[in-house]
Amino acid sequence: MQKNGILSGLRVIDCGTYIAGPASATVMSDFGAEVFKIERPDGGDLWRLFPHLPGSAKSELNWAWVLTGRNKKSVALDLGTPEGYEALIRLVRTADVFVTNYQPQLLTKFHLTWDELRVINDRLIFAHLTGYGEAGEDAGLPAFDALAYWARSGLMTSVVGRDGTPGGPRPGIGDHPTAMALFGAIMLGLYDRERTGRGSKVGTSLMASGAWAHSCDLQAQMLGATFPKPAGPIPINPLSTGYITRDAKVFLLAQLDPEHEFPRLCTMFGAPEMATDPMFASDAARTEHAAELSAILQSQFESRDLAEWRKEFRQYDIKWAPLPMLAEVVSDPQMRAAGAFVDVDYPGHGTIQTINSPLFVEGSEKRKPEASPEIGANTREVLRSLGYDEAAIDDMIKRRIAAG
Repeated sequence: MQKNGILSGLRVIDCGTYIAGPASATVMSDFGAEVFKIERPDGGDLWRLFPHLPGSAKSELNWAWVLTGRNKKSVALDLGTPEGYEALIRLVRTADVFVTNYQPQLLTKFHLTWDELRVINDRLIFAHLTGYGEAGEDAGLPAFDALAYWARSGLMTSVVGRDGTPGGPRPGIGDHPTAMALFGAIMLGLYDRERTGRGSKVGTSLMASGAWAHSCDLQAQMLGATFPKPAGPIPINPLSTGYITRDAKVFLLAQLDPEHEFPRLCTMFGAPEMATDPMFASDAARTEHAAELSAILQSQFESRDLAEWRKEFRQYDIKWAPLPMLAEVVSDPQMRAAGAFVDVDYPGHGTIQTINSPLFVEGSEKRKPEASPEIGANTREVLRSLGYDEAAIDDMIKRRIAAG
């Protein structure tokens, strides 16, 4: 069993803000990489402030920072000053990966473009996350995942209720999937470096990641496909929709191979003859008689509690999933069994849970998560390691070039 993590020995600079770029560095930290979080001396990463916004969830601990700040070393520097910039450049010389989601104009302003950093460290993997890509009239525009991933990709207008109202985004709904895409790009860069010895620029965008998430419908549209129109309160496909049980629990039924699966469903109800009834024996018939089939299924499902149906579904190999509330999701034992949740020892708060990165490698242990740092918690130790003496560090902190 590899104890130190596959990425142990790698040095990663997280010079981004909010989620999508920094979360890719969080994933790397889970596998042992040493991650340096570059933050503003005053206020730190803006992501720290997100829970304070109106409409955000409130908790004693800063849930946003707990989630993606783990395992990192906070180095608070004012990059707008020559001294703060020089400290970062010293760190870049020692780094393997530089992650940023700064807009191109900010990278230019702070002299942190790929063309500038590759001269300083030709083995560096420069990972740039953008909102809308690096070409076109919208390149360089500021973006959040709600805008570039969720709205602009068409996902928002495709995920609608039966009344046609678009579904709203939730925090990080596109940032975290995009972070996994950026993580993959970084790994490709590191793999290429193993073969060539040279660093490279890699990246992705929220928009491209959103298009990938929405790719089934987008591909169909590109080929001129026709799409079913919303049917109001009656589901278009009664074999792939939600139902309510006797104890008012909601679950999702998903029968994508009805030729083989629908007969099992009918047998489970004790009505095997329904599978050959002309009203329901084919896709076309079930579509034509969707209202009747939906009513029959609902009448069956509301006759028992979900716990009873759970046993029946397993016995008859029926594909389904509950539609739980948040409190039920975080207490779901299968989440723990799947490794989706992991414990963190948090000073002053005992042991709490956080969400694990969704990658696992047999034979290699992930790092036990460490509590997210306070702003500048590691500034002094990192500056010392870069050759600064205590007097210089004290001076930088006094002048608010750094915070520690």
